[in-house]
Amino acid sequence: MSTSLLLQALAGLSAPALAAAGWSGLRLRRSTAAAAAREAELRQRLGDLEGERDELRRTASCDPLTGVWNYRHLQITLDREIERSRRAEAAAAEPRPLALLMLRIDGFEPVVAEHGRARAGAMLRDLAQRLSVEIRRSDTFGRYGGEEFLVLLPDTGVEGAIHVAERLCWSVRRHRLLDFSPAAPAEQRPAGRNGLTAAVGIAVLPRDGVAAAPLLR
Repeated sequence: MSTSLLLQALAGLSAPALAAAGWSGLRLRRSTAAAAAREAELRQRLGDLEGERDELRRTASCDPLTGVWNYRHLQITLDREIERSRRAEAAAAEPRPLALLMLRIDGFEPVVAEHGRARAGAMLRDLAQRLSVEIRRSDTFGRYGGEEFLVLLPDTGVEGAIHVAERLCWSVRRHRLLDFSPAAPAEQRPAGRNGLTAAVGIAVLPRDGVAAAPLLR
C-alpha cells in the first residue's frame, strides 16, 4: 500500500475516534458545569438553612415583648459564666469575679392606666433597648420577668457593679418615654423625669455564693 493510501486509511479510521472523543469531552464539560452549578445551589441552600437556624436560635432566646434576652437565655448564660469562674479559679488559684444585678423598675402602673397595656409594653421595650446599650458587649442584659431585668457582668467586682447599677438607675429615671398621645405635645411633658424609679440588688461571685440559686436569691 502506498504512503498516500495508508494516510487516507488512517485518517478515515481516526475521524470517528476523534468525533467520539470530542463528544465525550463535551459531555464531560457539561457534566462538570452542571455539577458545579448544583454544588453552588446546595451551598446557597445550606447558607440559607444556617441563617434560618441562627434566626430561630435568636428568636428562642429573646423576650418577645422587649427584644432583649429572655429568662431561659439568662439562666444558660449564668450557668456558663459560673463554670468559667470555677475553671479560672482552679487554674489560676484566684477567683474570677462575676457580678449580678437584679434591676426592678417601678412606676409603670400609671402608664398602663393611661395608655393601656399594649402601649405600656412598647414603652417598656423602648426603655429595655435603651438600658441594653449601657453595658459592655461582654455583659448580658435580659428580662427576668415583669419589670425585672437581670444583668450579668463577668470580671466585675463590687465597685464596678455599683457603678453600673447607678448608671442604669439614672437611665431609668431620665429616659424619655415614648409618647403616643398627640394631645400631649413635647413642651407640656414633665422636664427630665418620667415617673419611673429603679431599685437594684447586687450579688458578686464568690462573695455572695458560688451557684446560681444563692446569687439570684
